[in-house]
Amino acid sequence: MHTNYYFLKQLSRQLNDKIVGYTVVSCFSQNKDELVIELNNSQQSFFIKASLLPQFCCLSFPEGFNRARKNSVDLFNEVILKKVKRIRQYKNERSFSFELEGDYQLLFKMHGNRSNLVLFKKEKAISLFRNHLEADLEISMDQLDRQLDFSQKAFEQNINALPKTYFTLGKIFWEYWRDHGFDKLLATEQWSEFNKLLALLEKPTYYMVEKGGEIIFSLVPIGNILQSFQQPLEAINEFFLKSSISNTLHSEKIIRSKHIQDQIKGKNYISKNQQKLNELVNDQHYQIWGDLIMAHMHEIKIGTEKIVLESFYDGKPVEIKLKRELNPKKNAEIFYRKAKNQQIEINKLQETIRAKQAEIENLEKDLATIGAASNLKDFRKDSPKINKQQLKSLPYHEFEYKGFRIWVGKNAEHNDELTLKNSFKEDLWLHAKDVAGSHVLIKYQSGKKFPKDVIERAAQLAAYNSKRKTESLCPVIVTSKNLCASAKVTLREWLLLKGRM
Repeated sequence: MHTNYYFLKQLSRQLNDKIVGYTVVSCFSQNKDELVIELNNSQQSFFIKASLLPQFCCLSFPEGFNRARKNSVDLFNEVILKKVKRIRQYKNERSFSFELEGDYQLLFKMHGNRSNLVLFKKEKAISLFRNHLEADLEISMDQLDRQLDFSQKAFEQNINALPKTYFTLGKIFWEYWRDHGFDKLLATEQWSEFNKLLALLEKPTYYMVEKGGEIIFSLVPIGNILQSFQQPLEAINEFFLKSSISNTLHSEKIIRSKHIQDQIKGKNYISKNQQKLNELVNDQHYQIWGDLIMAHMHEIKIGTEKIVLESFYDGKPVEIKLKRELNPKKNAEIFYRKAKNQQIEINKLQETIRAKQAEIENLEKDLATIGAASNLKDFRKDSPKINKQQLKSLPYHEFEYKGFRIWVGKNAEHNDELTLKNSFKEDLWLHAKDVAGSHVLIKYQSGKKFPKDVIERAAQLAAYNSKRKTESLCPVIVTSKNLCASAKVTLREWLLLKGRM
């Protein structure tokens, strides 16, 4: 209710008593949506600060104000050195104006997120503080007063639509009305209570209350009363101070919570890596194949392309493909090497998952701490610190296509980290040919070949994340990661070599 007509009526009355005869000596802005006016009577200054932020519009009257030397701009120069003749409150309207010498009027239009200050010359709008509200140039001052019928007859005729009929009373007034059950009374009883409340609004007590987690200015006792005041200037100044701190705390909590929530999204990253880890742990066929070959080495001849042997564990036949040009021992060594690399990947995934889980646990604790914060100073002092290791992001964006993970480097530095530190020999490496672009990896899955459509999808990502993204044709280099520094071939060549075209 700090922009409610009944409050502005009391405020403008006190301002009229206080600053009529004062001269406007400066009018400037040094922050977006904030205007400061200084008035002086040759003995002392009086300051008005209009904070017209979209999310919080409020007037305040600081005892002093130090203007910044830079980044401030003078406004409404026409009224400088003009005296205030009177302050006019418009009837049933959330607006009042300073009537100044020279037929100037400075209108304070306090309409929530459409609040504005409008300068008039002979009652014609000539300039705005918030220039984007161009419709305010069409305001007609002689139409600002609004008539409402407060007769008993009008009241009873509109008994089922009182908030709409008496809109100028404001939302908080009608919440108070319903909370006290006045809307359940007989019409004559409601009329009696209505008049009692109107009388209170003419000589109100000003309340600063907490309601629904917000600090609210009210002319009726509602919610959790924090403070009460008898003078409108004192009340609005204290409300502005408390609300500014509360709004700042709220904004900072949102920013920090969003930052932490973005990191907690890594839960999805954990589930994907856990799935991959489970696949690797449950798939030990390379080790088994190596052991079977070594156990039946005398039975295997050089030049054999595949062999079927009985498993040690369940007695079922196991088919093993061999390199015909290698002897049994060399074939076994290849499988042992793959099993070793598989174990390395398992260890790395386990380490990564543990680190991410610990990080997320800490982040969730920090998020709970942020939600419980109620004091701005303590919040800034005690807010959880996120170390650099926690802030370090992955060097790639991850995509999933038909069960395969595709990693795309974020930038040049991350390309190197992706290729050198986050890849294995069996991964497939792609890059747009002859132009700068992201490195792309298709992560190898044990025992699975890379499908053609998965490779083509990865090639699309490589082309899109390159300097050729706008061209109709973009050749893409594709090869196994361990060959990416030498035997580079285009996607078409690679598919032909693999017999997939």
